[in-house]
Amino acid sequence: MIKKAAALFSALLIFCAALMPSKAQASVFHINFATNSEAIELVNLDTGTPVYEKNQNEKREPASVTKIMTFIIASEHIKDLQGTKITVKQKIMDELSGTGSSMSGINVGDVATAYQLLNCMMVPSGNDAALTLADYVGGGDVQKFVDMMNEKAKALGCTNTHFTNPHGLHDPNHYTTAADLVKIARYAMTLPYFMQISNQLSYTYKPIGGPNQSQETVLSTTNRMLMSSDSKYYYVYTKGIKTGHTDESGYCLVSTASADGYSYLCIALGSPSVDKKGNEIDTHGEMLDSAALYRWALTSLELKKIVDPATVLGEIPLKYAWNKDTLQVVADKSYSSILPKNVAASSVIVTPSLPKSIEAPIKKGQVIGTATVSYANEKLATIKLVAADSVERSEVLHTADVAKSIVTSTWFIVIAAVVILLLIIYIVLAVIYNRKRKKLRRVKHYRKM
Repeated sequence: MIKKAAALFSALLIFCAALMPSKAQASVFHINFATNSEAIELVNLDTGTPVYEKNQNEKREPASVTKIMTFIIASEHIKDLQGTKITVKQKIMDELSGTGSSMSGINVGDVATAYQLLNCMMVPSGNDAALTLADYVGGGDVQKFVDMMNEKAKALGCTNTHFTNPHGLHDPNHYTTAADLVKIARYAMTLPYFMQISNQLSYTYKPIGGPNQSQETVLSTTNRMLMSSDSKYYYVYTKGIKTGHTDESGYCLVSTASADGYSYLCIALGSPSVDKKGNEIDTHGEMLDSAALYRWALTSLELKKIVDPATVLGEIPLKYAWNKDTLQVVADKSYSSILPKNVAASSVIVTPSLPKSIEAPIKKGQVIGTATVSYANEKLATIKLVAADSVERSEVLHTADVAKSIVTSTWFIVIAAVVILLLIIYIVLAVIYNRKRKKLRRVKHYRKM
């Protein structure tokens, strides 16, 4: 009856949760303002800790945010970005014709370096530059380049990402998640030129060869958070990285912000760009969301020390140690976490996971178990627990325990029982034999008489 009631209660909770208006999953920390974007992941880059999440594992079209992965593949497969010359082909322009693509203004016949094309791709979000790079790295086969993109996504640990093109134009099979984009963006940030290129307000393009060699074009960023003249979206601490937009994807943005010794990465996907009637929405909610989240994180959160290696986090029964029954365990190193400023470090719960017992000898620093660090029912980390001291083994206790285990073992009891049984049989047979011998002696004695 109790099980049935519990099941009914659980079903009721699930039903009530389904009726809640917000689609967002539980965030690591709660914010006191609404967001426009359908999927968000805000990560503290100093610790790698997610501090706010909303539908972070929901598959969504990334639009031109795709070009972060295009940058990764191009830069890793072109050894000399500054010296490699690439000619813009007619087939690139033919493929993009009529797609409504964002273009950087490169022309057929232009000879540009790979580095120039990366700038043309990232700053004004040029699909023409992205496709030119993909065609070059793929040896004339763009699909080969796209396969490289998908292989890299898997190698980075992305589990809900699939690319069908290098630029991000609409395709129902072209998708990723906010959580996966964190992995992709963080990796890209380690590559040469990436942050330098993606953080530019403008870039001056001039081909190094071709019929338009003398032409010079100034390309402007699509990231309004970098534009100080646009006060509605400008955020002084923002750096890069990439915008994206199609009617299907909505407005998308990957950006970073750093201030007061803290750095954050924000993925904001799917802010509405068209209304129900199909009319364009001018407000870039993804940029407003990112700025608001940065302000919240930089003013409300701070790094707090949670675990000190000198603090005993648990004890475990100890075997074969002289005059010592338990072993104390501590964290293998100091651990800190991003937490709200008004939350005491003591509010964080450390739950050890240890074996039932352990045998000496033990060396100080030896890994004994783990502990889960959590706050407000959210797991923050798993840390290693190690021995606080070294413990030598008592050979006397060990030998005695081995002897005891032998004596009390099932096979020993069985053998002992068999031996006893054989002994009893032997005694019985001996008694019978002795009786027969005595009887024979009496018989012989009577016959002699």
